[in-house]
Amino acid sequence: MRAVNARLLIFLCLGCIALTAAAIGFLPSGVDWTTNYRPASLALLRGESPYTVELFFAPPWSLLPLVPFAVLPAQVGRVALFVVAILSFAFTAYRLGASPLGVGIFLLSPPVVHCLLNANIEWIPLLGFVLPPQVGLLLITAKIQTGWVVGLFLVVEAGRKGGLREVMRISWPLMVAFLLSCLFFGLWPLHLPDVMPLAADINASLWPHSIPVGLALLVASVRKRDYKFAMAASPCLSPYALFHTWSAAVVALVASTAELAAAVAGLWIVVGIQALALAP
Repeated sequence: MRAVNARLLIFLCLGCIALTAAAIGFLPSGVDWTTNYRPASLALLRGESPYTVELFFAPPWSLLPLVPFAVLPAQVGRVALFVVAILSFAFTAYRLGASPLGVGIFLLSPPVVHCLLNANIEWIPLLGFVLPPQVGLLLITAKIQTGWVVGLFLVVEAGRKGGLREVMRISWPLMVAFLLSCLFFGLWPLHLPDVMPLAADINASLWPHSIPVGLALLVASVRKRDYKFAMAASPCLSPYALFHTWSAAVVALVASTAELAAAVAGLWIVVGIQALALAP
């Protein structure tokens, strides 16, 4: 059965790639890619600080997977990024137990579509959810607001299994990356307060009203030792979150197709209501 599902998943992904190739001339350039991540990646490649880009405030290591796309011609790199993002979203959902139908529903969810159209990088922290913790923590922290509770869960679980030694074993790559990034770019987290006012108009966080839900999910993840609760908790406990950040909460449902479909349908209803409210 798993082999059949794998073949169906491969077929689905190949279909997505074919559709992308057919629509290459119509694919939007992706505002987040063209104004943020691509310029920051090219700055990093030139040996400059990526924080010279006005709206960039992510950790520097978040740019490393993006450099191969940034060096390509702009639209080619954007399309390649689009394809990799689709495959990464699909792989994450599959690893979390989604059926082929569940993978398709997840790919068509509003937060994922929003991420793909704007060429953001939510697929990177979500990929970190299903990779070994040493790599996963690096990817999760590429966008703190998307998965920081999952990172906390991994540290707690490591402490339960092997104490401080195990915590150090899974977190040393992240600590080394942080220290090196501060060495090269200074205390880059201090840029965050300067950027937040610029992005206030597009903030889709429900904080502070979502704090009770987030805390309940956090406690449930630790008590039940289930990191899917932690996935849903991260956006709830983040004061700043774009709409595609909520893909972390949606992906927590992918193993339950009916519940996932209900959540995605509800999100499209929200999108429709918002569109009608903004219509002239």
